[in-house]
Amino acid sequence: MPALDLAGLPARDRAPFQRPWLRELRATLALSGPLVLINLAQHGLILADVVMLGRLGAEALAAATLAHGLYFILFIGGLGLTSTVAPLIAEALGRDAGDTHAVRRTLRAGLWAATLVSVPVMAALWFTGPLLAVIGEPPALAEAAGRYMRVLQWAMWPALLFMALRGALAALQRPGWALAASLAALPLNVALGLWLAFSGSWGPVQGRGLGMEGVGIATVISAVFSLVLLCAVVLRDPRLNRHRPFHRLWRFDGLLLGRVFRLGLPMVATGLAEAGLFEAAALGMGLFGASQLAAHAVAIQIAAVCFMVPNGVAQAATVRVGLAFGRRDGAGMRRAGAVALGLAFAFMSLCALVQLALPAALIGLFLDLGDPANAPVLPIAVAFIGFAALFAVADGVQSVALGMLRGLQDTQVPMLVAVAGYWGLGVPLGAWLAWGAGYEGYGIWAGFCAGLFTVATLLLLRWRRQVRAG
Repeated sequence: MPALDLAGLPARDRAPFQRPWLRELRATLALSGPLVLINLAQHGLILADVVMLGRLGAEALAAATLAHGLYFILFIGGLGLTSTVAPLIAEALGRDAGDTHAVRRTLRAGLWAATLVSVPVMAALWFTGPLLAVIGEPPALAEAAGRYMRVLQWAMWPALLFMALRGALAALQRPGWALAASLAALPLNVALGLWLAFSGSWGPVQGRGLGMEGVGIATVISAVFSLVLLCAVVLRDPRLNRHRPFHRLWRFDGLLLGRVFRLGLPMVATGLAEAGLFEAAALGMGLFGASQLAAHAVAIQIAAVCFMVPNGVAQAATVRVGLAFGRRDGAGMRRAGAVALGLAFAFMSLCALVQLALPAALIGLFLDLGDPANAPVLPIAVAFIGFAALFAVADGVQSVALGMLRGLQDTQVPMLVAVAGYWGLGVPLGAWLAWGAGYEGYGIWAGFCAGLFTVATLLLLRWRRQVRAG
């Protein structure tokens, strides 16, 4: 059938053709809004911990930074498995909107996957201190990081269970409750962290704070609190509880769990490839001195805050594409993808313009620009923010494209694209520019840009091929 030329039609005659796009835009905005805010709230938990740890001194902050880096790389690995819940439920609801059995089975498999991955990961994290000592970290720093991790690690299981449940609520297009639980956990984490770290009493320690361990305990309690609160809300919401989401959780569904792992393991590898890229960059940047490392930290934080928005849009795209995929609605898949990409492109373009126009103002949010000690950092940070603006659009596009492909349950080829783009091109090119060509940290950021642009382009080509085939 030839394409319709709507431009020559009166407005009232064009309306029936435009309504599907408007409905898709409204649905994507309604779903992605709470998901973006959840991402920002969870990022706020990390920032709050960093601020509190910074008040404990440079050594405590350095030790906790080592522990956090290891924790979050492994957490992202677990997140790859729990992220399968949303596309699997979306596909089932696209086929049959009343299929409560599929919702229950998929959520149960996701919770089992979170549990099975948490046990070995938490066991491994128990030995963080000796591991850091073996790789050459200073003994005192490794020992402090190990003590902190032996508290923080207990947040892994409830946090991954929360993510699995959040994915189910997103697929059911009810993400607001997960947002409420995340927002409620933020002030609790800060209040408990301040009390336990600086002035509280715990067990045999009376009359003084617990330092780093106090911040870790607050993080664990906040993770458990948000999970319990979300479970309680789900049980009391009739529209959610009709799916009987927690019915017979102890039952082991090997068939569906196998599907979760087949779909999720490539997502684990994709997440680790991207997280490893940024972790390797931070380690490499430290070799060029404190000024470049501080400038890198500021630019990455600014980029990370911007990234929360396309990341939420990507999660919404997974659901919207997944629903159309379940209906075998090719036009709906293409429409959902185009709307999500348009939103991400527009927002990240705006972020890039702000970063290019106001770099000093953004840096001033993180550093005291009036302090002479920070003077060497400013020009470097301005340059790094310029690189961040350059890759902002590509970063948002690759995130949303991954979300769209996950809605099609296409994860293996995107994994290969991510590994090849980041580690086959981005890291080697950045290393050569940094050390071989002598551009130092600027070369590392150039490698970022090359890797992200390559991955974004290849993922879009993959999406175009897949929706054409569908």
